[in-house]
Amino acid sequence: MKISDLTLDELKELVKGLVDDRLRELLGDPDLGMELGDAVRARLKASLASTARITGDDVAEKLGLRW
Repeated sequence: MKISDLTLDELKELVKGLVDDRLRELLGDPDLGMELGDAVRARLKASLASTARITGDDVAEKLGLRW
């Protein structure tokens, strides 16, 4: 099939798909599908089990960010 044979809607969907694929390549998670190490897994479990939370504002303040 040639691009000239596509309808406008088909062309838009094709371009959207190509852009989505490229953005995923550039911005995607490089760790996707990798195994967590035992130390990271333990820290994550402890963090999720904890009731202590900090707000986004607290994080921003610690990092010197403003939103």
